[in-house]
Amino acid sequence: MSDASTQARADLAAVAAAFGDRLHAAGVPVTPERSARFAASVLLSEPTTMSDAYWLGRVTLLSSQAQIPVYDVVFDESFHGYLDLTDPNAETIAPAPSRATPSDETLGSEQSAGRETDSVAPVTSATPGSGAAGDSDDDTSVLAAASSSEVLGHRDFSECSPEELALLRRLVEELPLIPPSRRARRSHRHSAGRRLDVRATLRRAHRTGGDPVRRIHRRRTERPRRVVLIADVSGSMEPYARVYLHLMRGAVRALGAESFVFATRLTRLTRQLAQGGPDYAYAKVSEATPDWSGGTRIGAALTRFLDEHGRRGIARGAVVVVVSDGWEIGDPVEVGRAMERLSRLAHHIIWVNPRSAARDFKPLAGGMAAALPYVDTFLSGHSVDALKELLDAIRAAG
Repeated sequence: MSDASTQARADLAAVAAAFGDRLHAAGVPVTPERSARFAASVLLSEPTTMSDAYWLGRVTLLSSQAQIPVYDVVFDESFHGYLDLTDPNAETIAPAPSRATPSDETLGSEQSAGRETDSVAPVTSATPGSGAAGDSDDDTSVLAAASSSEVLGHRDFSECSPEELALLRRLVEELPLIPPSRRARRSHRHSAGRRLDVRATLRRAHRTGGDPVRRIHRRRTERPRRVVLIADVSGSMEPYARVYLHLMRGAVRALGAESFVFATRLTRLTRQLAQGGPDYAYAKVSEATPDWSGGTRIGAALTRFLDEHGRRGIARGAVVVVVSDGWEIGDPVEVGRAMERLSRLAHHIIWVNPRSAARDFKPLAGGMAAALPYVDTFLSGHSVDALKELLDAIRAAG
């Protein structure tokens, strides 16, 4: 082994040890063995971007998800020039990173666009209906934001600042998505089954002289039920639309859900939300929805959904979630007709109206009043805690 290679390994060991010490001082229980594992993984994989180095450290140095916010800050302080790892007296005080996962800054070669990340990026210009973000000099620390996550759980999305919306994106993406289930036609052997498997029981009885000492039962298998999300992205729903876009992307990737948005027209976004990383997917969504923050035509959008997608099988037997405040600029009668048709196709209809969280709310809007008789579950969905109720309702709808 050459002297240069030996020196490089020694330098890497020193950097890994210093980074581990910084994490330990910040409250993450990093052991010397974990620091050595981090150094060995870097030598073995030879990362070419900051993102690669970030993930190598995250999987080798951390032991629980609760340590991720602290790790994100210390990583940015250590590897983005805020601190000198060779100085043991450097204070761990630095500007907060604008995102938890480092961007793909080139160390050797460029990464391709659209790569999947788990970043906590603020709302960017790639997100439909949002302005440019990240220009403020008063960015809130990720640690401070993480400590306020409990408060954000109750806060209405429309009252959140851009920094809080950035944290909400992380909270929404971490919500557990469990699909509703349905009983399939096929059955399988099960000790708690109610149906006697006569053939299997007689076959086993050959071992006991023809006496069916052990009876074998079967029960129906369960399969995930299709979930369809239809969100209103008109001007009146703009404070909530971006948050629900994060939820829709998670549902598409985790549950294979179908996603649609509408303002003055219906747009199917399943393919766009399933592609690449978050910012890449939202840029594609922005290209596909020119009517974002426009007027609201609920009846026309639902009618088009039924004519072009619902009757062909997407809505048949599915759990359909409609996110809208019910403000209709067209004829509310059309909304009632579409909802009546949808109720005959769908297994369960959940309507989410963020405005219903207000104390003096009454379903007097034309579209809301027309749709309500055909709704099985009515929720507010105005905050992270309310989103948890929505996910529970989706799971229970099976």
